[in-house]
Amino acid sequence: MLDWLILAAAIVAEVMAITAMKLTDGFKKIWPWAVVMALCFGTSLYLMSLTLNAIPVGVVYATWTGSGLVLITIVGQVFFKQAMDRPALLGIGLILSGVIVLQAFSNSVPR
Repeated sequence: MLDWLILAAAIVAEVMAITAMKLTDGFKKIWPWAVVMALCFGTSLYLMSLTLNAIPVGVVYATWTGSGLVLITIVGQVFFKQAMDRPALLGIGLILSGVIVLQAFSNSVPR
């Protein structure tokens, strides 16, 4: 269970890094966001690496990327007022569904 909490923290750190990247405005406003980005990406990768001893790499990466995608989409909508059309939401929903199926039904996922 601790490994999944560590992975969740890695996902949140990655979303924070991507949010900071957006705040650089295409690297026009690099400070202080570059520092936040570097710290958050570094934290995310370090935390993700800790989970690889207990959870298969494919499961870790699928969960990290899929969950990160869903969270950053929510951040984009709430904080940056970025609207998503139905095909985009459907695609993101399918990715989220894949993560849910992996977590709920795969024997590769340690419980």
